[in-house]
Amino acid sequence: MRGVAVRARRARLEQNLTQNGLASRAGVSMGTLKLFETSGKSSFETIVKIAFALGAEAEIETLFPDRPITSIDDVLEAAPRKRGRRK
Repeated sequence: MRGVAVRARRARLEQNLTQNGLASRAGVSMGTLKLFETSGKSSFETIVKIAFALGAEAEIETLFPDRPITSIDDVLEAAPRKRGRRK
């Protein structure tokens, strides 16, 4: 998470935005943004808001990509799993 925060801060500075400006654009409090930038701690919702405010929404889209179809069995598979079996 710290690495994500460092990259977000770098993106903010590359766009010449202040912390206050980014917090306002993202719809988060200044304290929330400061905490994220200094420690990497934040909710996923806040990180997504910051990513959108920085124009990095495409990166969020790549987090959990759909499984590619590699065979006819993948096409014929009844329904995707809704629960895992392992603990």
